[in-house]
Amino acid sequence: MTARLDAYTAALDRAVAHTRSWLASMPDRPVPPRATADELRATLGGPLPDGPSDPADVVDLLAALAEPGLMAMPSGRFFGWVIGGTLPAALAADWLVSAWDQNTGMRYATPGAVAVEEAAADWILDVLGLPAGAAVGFTTGATMAHFVGLAAARQHVLSAVGWDLDRLGLSGSPRIRVLVGRERHETVDVALRYLGLGTPEVVSCDGQGRIRPDALGDALAAGAGPVIVCLQAGNVHSGAFDPVGAATELAHAHGAWVHVDGAFGLWAAAAPGLAHLVEGRSDVDSWTTDAHKTLNVPYDCGIAVVTRRQPVRAALGMRASYLVQDEGVGDPFERVPELSRRARGVPVWAALRSLGRAGVADLVAGLAGHARAIAAGIATVPGAEILNDVVFTQVCAAFGSDERTREVTARLLADGVTWMSGSRWHDRDVLRVSVSNWSTDAADVATAVDAVRRAAGA
Repeated sequence: MTARLDAYTAALDRAVAHTRSWLASMPDRPVPPRATADELRATLGGPLPDGPSDPADVVDLLAALAEPGLMAMPSGRFFGWVIGGTLPAALAADWLVSAWDQNTGMRYATPGAVAVEEAAADWILDVLGLPAGAAVGFTTGATMAHFVGLAAARQHVLSAVGWDLDRLGLSGSPRIRVLVGRERHETVDVALRYLGLGTPEVVSCDGQGRIRPDALGDALAAGAGPVIVCLQAGNVHSGAFDPVGAATELAHAHGAWVHVDGAFGLWAAAAPGLAHLVEGRSDVDSWTTDAHKTLNVPYDCGIAVVTRRQPVRAALGMRASYLVQDEGVGDPFERVPELSRRARGVPVWAALRSLGRAGVADLVAGLAGHARAIAAGIATVPGAEILNDVVFTQVCAAFGSDERTREVTARLLADGVTWMSGSRWHDRDVLRVSVSNWSTDAADVATAVDAVRRAAGA
């Protein structure tokens, strides 16, 4: 037993040392990786050794070989896609999750981990202003959180018209109309495809990507039968929010289930100065968000929230003689598409406990403030144009022609001081900025703007 403990101790000591070194490199480290996946495979792959290796040596080897291919995503100068950093308490809690090694599916088997997650779920509902008692599931990310919410929606709307989905399946069922905004995120479509609901009907949006209530009303009136409406809290390009309250009222008047994609934007509800962006959220039927984006916990941690517990339990639950199930509260595996999973909600508990209500509000408001500062700085660069109303954490800039914008983006990424991803929005190539990291500060903002200025002036 002592020898086994020593093996853990040596390996973990090495991991701690490499972790400290990695985090200490963030202030000065170039953001892009220095090697490609193909290059790294040559050193990380090859024939599997015939015999065992010392665990501590394996950790050293892994850290050394992978390091050239690591993107500095924890850096305050990383603004690519919508990827958050990791709060200290959340990182340490995630280490504990791996050490505890709890399969967090049943309340009976792993009460410690489940109780932490249930406490975190209560805090999430409270901080985000969502109905107390809603079902909360911790998924791999937003795609699976959509799957949970939309699976419950499918169950509910078919049951409402008398169709027994569990017994009869989808074949021959009434067609479910799914209405989405033109600028919804593609993960909504993927989840619909997983659920056999096909291609959604597209509703027009305004210039910032917000669904138009008048167009939604027309679409709802144009058909009958079971309906699901998908809204968006945080456009991935503009950061804009659908008018959740007005759209939900319209949808409910037609008997529709309302699902909101708030992968990063739902956290606006936690900041008093931004909560108006998701006004009406408490009337929605299901929500998706990510803790590994705006809340800054380690990957992977999506969150699915469903007001009605029965449809989600009916859609995702199962029975087996060997399971000891909680018939009252229900078990975690009945709220996610997995029977076995790690305790993803534990780092969420740690993040929320370390920040407190005021800290969460300051975190969210700070990200939005840095986005406004970056937009203001880029706007002073000759030839630059900010294309969106900067209402949350997203900024889209262009530099004249598409060719010129691609050129500036390529120079910026080659420079390596910051990372802002290129994209395409409203038929224009754009430089897209997403401020998602708790560690970003005013100095990082100034450094990033200077890098854009260099790239545009080269």
